[in-house]
Amino acid sequence: MKISDQTKGYLWTFLSIIAVSNVYIFSKAVMNQTTFPQFGFWWFFTGGIFIVIYGLVTRSFHIYKTFGKKEYSILLINGILELTGTFFFFKAIHSVENPSVVSFLNNLSPVFVVILGILFLKEKINLREFIGIVIALSGTFLISYKGGTNLSDMFIDGAEFAIISMFIFAFNTILLKKYVRRLSPVVLTINRVIFLTTFFFIYLLLSGDGFVIPRKAYYNVLIGSFLGPFLTVIASLHALKYIEVSKKSVLGTTKGFFVLIGSYLFFGNFPTEIQIIGGVLTIIGAILIITGRMKLKKSLTPEKKSKVNPVN
Repeated sequence: MKISDQTKGYLWTFLSIIAVSNVYIFSKAVMNQTTFPQFGFWWFFTGGIFIVIYGLVTRSFHIYKTFGKKEYSILLINGILELTGTFFFFKAIHSVENPSVVSFLNNLSPVFVVILGILFLKEKINLREFIGIVIALSGTFLISYKGGTNLSDMFIDGAEFAIISMFIFAFNTILLKKYVRRLSPVVLTINRVIFLTTFFFIYLLLSGDGFVIPRKAYYNVLIGSFLGPFLTVIASLHALKYIEVSKKSVLGTTKGFFVLIGSYLFFGNFPTEIQIIGGVLTIIGAILIITGRMKLKKSLTPEKKSKVNPVN
């Protein structure tokens, strides 16, 4: 039986969702067995090996010969932003008891992309996107709120790290949309791994924690780093060959439910009812934003469509 291109796109998207969902689970498992500097070094060092092997097999490195000062400058800025955003992302997973909470908070990404697109790219916003932003922010408040009236104890510990990371990733998305046309996803992934591995190598040396980690932790590193820095990227690249980025983004908002199930099976913990309601609201909000952007693009001329920033 012949599989249609659209079906292939959905299958690759589903694979990427499963892969990225397990990143939350296995990274949390490793952090429970190691220190944060140890986790960061081994996670990205191992993931980097997978990516480099893939780059050699696909002959992706020849593109570096065509780069000029502009491309290398963007890689430098991109690397710093990815390093900072990823640090706060995993710091959130490290700090929050249930990784599914972080996954739900990550649905704020489309909110920041739209807001930054308006500020820096002079993009417009429609009613559906505005409603989506309001709903997503409401869901974020429900997920993060733990009671109290003082700002210092009003929100759960670690929620701020997830929000900061999403803002940085959104800013990086705007940067790449505005300035980069030629950098391939493989090159950007390798660039990210180089910055993160170098940073955590220095961080680990300064911490004095040592490079030796439990054998079971390294098994989790092998699985998680294969799923994260490698399989998620590869599956996403293949998915985008067959379906639009907006459709993939809509499906990607559901990863929170997979992380929720995985968190319960692996760690035996479950978000509160309020946090689950908040998580559902962030998904609804993100979907409204993404579909609102799709509707906006359909109403524009071909020339203007290329200037509208996709949300993911």
